[in-house]
Amino acid sequence: MTNSTTISQLTEEILQGRRLRRGDDLSIFLMAPLEDLENNAGRLQRHFCGKHIDFCTIINGRSGRCGENCKYCAQSACHHTNIDEYDFLPKEEIIANARINEKAGANRFAIVTSGRALTGSDFDKAIDTYRTMKETLHIGLCASHGLLTVQELHRLYEAGVTSYHHNIETSRRFFPQICTTHTYEDRIRTIKAAQQEGFCVCSGGIIGMGETWEDRLDMAISLAELGIESIPINALMPIKGTKLENQPELSSNDILRTIAFFRFINPEANIRLAAGRKLLPKNGETAFLTGASASITGNMLTTSGTTIAEDMTMLQRLGLSNKE
Repeated sequence: MTNSTTISQLTEEILQGRRLRRGDDLSIFLMAPLEDLENNAGRLQRHFCGKHIDFCTIINGRSGRCGENCKYCAQSACHHTNIDEYDFLPKEEIIANARINEKAGANRFAIVTSGRALTGSDFDKAIDTYRTMKETLHIGLCASHGLLTVQELHRLYEAGVTSYHHNIETSRRFFPQICTTHTYEDRIRTIKAAQQEGFCVCSGGIIGMGETWEDRLDMAISLAELGIESIPINALMPIKGTKLENQPELSSNDILRTIAFFRFINPEANIRLAAGRKLLPKNGETAFLTGASASITGNMLTTSGTTIAEDMTMLQRLGLSNKE
């Protein structure tokens, strides 16, 4: 890009097949007026995603006592957040929750578990639960169980899971400032193994942890390089008892700018609103017209979310749909 390139020109180039790459000058995304950036991100969204908004829901299948030291996380044993701690939930409880979400209209249901990786008898319970859901429900199945092995990923895939969630969280440069008990490279290896198995990988990160704008741009480029199809963007909701409890909340404009340039850098991906939607105007309504084509809905893990019914009403109001 030259200094004279405008957001409108860049949009046309992307519509015609151009893709932004590492080494490109991305400063235009930080300098452009937010309204121009949003309007053109909306053009890209409508071209690549149409009027479709993808909704996924989450259940916290195992909570707390995690041995990793991620500074943002309420479930780390390093922190004192007074969250509920429990082992892997009973199969019947998870399936009942999935059935409710399916009837409410969600596209996908994910079991998320605390810890470096789900292993042993808990992993066996998860496999049995996924198999039963595959046999008895129609909702898409997603899993988020940490740093799994190739063999474990294969078992998940055979059980009927089609999507695997594993965030890179931030840029490679900033990652060691957030976690030291595993590495950025560990996460990349897991993502590539999941892709090799055949999963649609859902991977994004958290903004507002003290990273720079350049870190956010780098994360967007890294996800493009990985070919990620679903990119959740979480705005940090500081949780008392974590290392980031005093981090200031992001402004809505900063979140919206981030969503918009993620659309430019990953034009064909589902850019997914996750934690922090309540920081946005009208709980994210404008974002669904300016770059975001997906959202986590229902009850979030340790931060408040939005009900599926509320989101369905919103889609109707905006002239959008989560139906294929």
